[in-house]
Amino acid sequence: MIQEHTPQANFDKLGLILPPAPKPMGVYRPLLIVDNRWVYVSGHGPVMKDGSLIEGRIGKNLDEAAGKIAAQQVGLAILATLHENLGSLNRIKRVVKVLGMVNCNEDFLNHPFILNGCSELFAKVWGDENGIGVRSAVGMGSLPGNIPVEIEAMFELEVV
Repeated sequence: MIQEHTPQANFDKLGLILPPAPKPMGVYRPLLIVDNRWVYVSGHGPVMKDGSLIEGRIGKNLDEAAGKIAAQQVGLAILATLHENLGSLNRIKRVVKVLGMVNCNEDFLNHPFILNGCSELFAKVWGDENGIGVRSAVGMGSLPGNIPVEIEAMFELEVV
């Protein structure tokens, strides 16, 4: 039985569905564990539960609200990769760093709002103390496959 306030239990209470963990689209690893303490997750896109990607550019054919939803979907894809590779979200102690890249028009200025879609999800899973790490939010002229958001992250493992 899952304990009441574990990251996995917190996620389960949200009623969200993990998409399939994305497979690499190039020569890289989706996840790398260093020194049995740090988990680095490669850039992920907004993978839907059917494996398709959300596409579009913020300020062109997607508004800010749609961008924030896309960032949450990226967060879910990252959680799927963590779960597939670690067996449980409970193996993660804390979020250390999130880097979010937003595919947007050059005059778009609200990158942090978009990234809150992912950051708010992580805070709900690990709580404010461990689910909110340092973060950068930047705009990009384009992203692979015309996805609206790409996010990479670093986590600290629970010491067993």
